[in-house]
Amino acid sequence: MSAKTLDMTTGRPLSLILKFSLPLMLGNLLQQTYSLTDAAIVGNYININALGAIGASSSVLFFILGFCNGCCCGFAIPVAQKFGAKDYTSMRCLINSSFKIAIIISAIVTLITCLMCRQILVWLNTPDEIIEQAYIYLLITFLGIPATFFYNLLSAIIRALGDSKTPFYFLIMSTILNIGLDFLLILGFNSGVGGAALATLIAQIVSAGACAVYMKRSFLILKTENPKEKELNIKNVKLLLNAGVPMGLQFSITAIGSMMLQNANNGLGTICVAAFTASMRIKMFFICVLDNLGIAMATYCGQNYGAGKTQRILTGIKDSSIIMVIYCAVMFLILWLFARDMGSWFMDYSETEVLDKTELFLRVSVSFYLALGVLSILRCSIQGVGYTKLSMFSGVSEMIARVLISLFIVPKYGFLGVCFGDPMAWCAADLFLIPAFIGVYKRIKK
Repeated sequence: MSAKTLDMTTGRPLSLILKFSLPLMLGNLLQQTYSLTDAAIVGNYININALGAIGASSSVLFFILGFCNGCCCGFAIPVAQKFGAKDYTSMRCLINSSFKIAIIISAIVTLITCLMCRQILVWLNTPDEIIEQAYIYLLITFLGIPATFFYNLLSAIIRALGDSKTPFYFLIMSTILNIGLDFLLILGFNSGVGGAALATLIAQIVSAGACAVYMKRSFLILKTENPKEKELNIKNVKLLLNAGVPMGLQFSITAIGSMMLQNANNGLGTICVAAFTASMRIKMFFICVLDNLGIAMATYCGQNYGAGKTQRILTGIKDSSIIMVIYCAVMFLILWLFARDMGSWFMDYSETEVLDKTELFLRVSVSFYLALGVLSILRCSIQGVGYTKLSMFSGVSEMIARVLISLFIVPKYGFLGVCFGDPMAWCAADLFLIPAFIGVYKRIKK
């Protein structure tokens, strides 16, 4: 059995990007559906404090898991470039080296985060009434970092070969398992927020194992016959780290600003923490389409750069921008009209103060989705052609914007300031990325 790959260096860019990105989008929407369901079960069947406990550490998870996911996406970029250049021997060497590096990084990150777990929550100014529940949820999630790392790495490699459908199928399996375990552990065994974290951990382990088995059996192009392809080549290690670590740091740098924003919001009390949690779950559900459009562009640009077809890169960016604008317009109408109703998924309508803040957050956020769309397309395109260090500086721009909002705007305007944290960060990143991409494109054309 041989899995089908997708060569994105020939054919109409718009149809290729849609074909590749649709399974990604559907898969991530499914994953975010689980995230919404998870929070809804906790908020409705436990209490508002439990919902706040899950959300109180969301920026920390973005900081840690974002670094891991960024590394995985970065490791896949040289793989996509070698696949586009049809240099399959070098591609297999890179894949084997990436597995060994992943073992080391995931072990170190897991050890450090588990030891620092409680102190992190203290630094985030987590309210006393929810800190114990937040600690349990965060610790179990940190213990699952190796499974998350390998699942993301395997999925990224499969996508680098042009197969975006298979990770979608594994996401379906993972989401169904996750939701089923949520009901079993939270409602059946009354395990609280720890049950929600444990359900995610088990689902990630199963998904990572399924991905590994599938890759071994289905991708004949990955079959290694030369033992040297399995050796840890120093040149490959440098190439992978140069591509992966800057992308990981980009997520982490961005998350530092998010942690500052989270800290400022936590200081506003449990009501604001609960509203922030519900708002972020809904926001993540809708923006994941833009994120995955960016991921599709990273693979598309990587393959075409490897094949030396730079003109197709610009055409692909124009076509993906059309998709992005249409999506943002539709989401603006939906979220502006139904933001409050969506907030009620997580709590009773009697929680009017929480619902008011949730509605405000979502309406402000959706008004800036176009800025986020530009960010996702340009940043991932820059990464796809190998300029991962340059794209990292867009994360610095986001961090600075969120820090300034946290220090000067939130203390004065309260939760309204929190609502503008992400939008201002997206705009700041665009101010860097637009001229950066113009410079990169001029360089690769030469």
